[in-house]
This record gives sequence, structure tokens and C-alpha cells, in this order.
Amino acid sequence: MRKTKKLKQDVLAKEIGISQQNLSRYENEQRIVSFDTIEQIANKCGYEIYFINKQSKDKFKTSDLKRKDI
Repeated sequence: MRKTKKLKQDVLAKEIGISQQNLSRYENEQRIVSFDTIEQIANKCGYEIYFINKQSKDKFKTSDLKRKDI
């Protein structure tokens, strides 16, 4: 996502509040990334995350869901 938007690692990392080293580790699959961080990266890069119910085909955006952890 970052590369398609031509964002540098250090710039994106700073915008979402993580270190450039951590972002590099996420991209190189050297560290497990949390869903919240994936969501922040997607949002900064202009992507939306959807959940699709396999049976009903209902589609939900992350912003549609009420999250207990917030």
C-alpha cells in the first residue's frame, strides 16, 4: 500500500506514530503487525478495510463496527 502511494517509510511511520524500523520489520515479515496498525496504514494510504460475510455477502467497513477495545 505504501509503495503504491509513493510514501517513504520514515514519513508514513511518523504519521502513524511508529518507528521506521518497526514499519520495515512489518513489511519484511520480521514482526507481527497489530490490526490497529494495519488499519492506520491502510487509512493513510487511501485504502478501506472491509469484512465480508461469506454466507450473506454482507459487507462492513471497520468504521461500521462498534469495537469494545476503544
